[in-house]
Amino acid sequence: MNEPYVVSLHGVEGLPAAERISAELRVIKELDRGLGGAEAVVETYRAWRDACECDASELSASTASLAVKWPKAFETAQRAGLKNIGESDAHFEIHLAQQSVAAG
Repeated sequence: MNEPYVVSLHGVEGLPAAERISAELRVIKELDRGLGGAEAVVETYRAWRDACECDASELSASTASLAVKWPKAFETAQRAGLKNIGESDAHFEIHLAQQSVAAG
């Protein structure tokens, strides 16, 4: 099954693979729960990325309303993912699947 996005944990050298994977899965679970599923995560993340890359006047109302949801959802997911890890440099990155990224 191809997932529309994956999460990777960075900044935690020496963390056992099982713990890293568990942390990444906690982030995915929290994002999916908070935003309404994997496709909604991708849609919200893309809207946020678009909002960051253009002038606010260029955004549609629907893109803007989606984009504002991302920071809080991602912060909440990161907190869930970092639970019990305690690394100050630890952070998560979102990677969209190639099929999700391709546009025309």
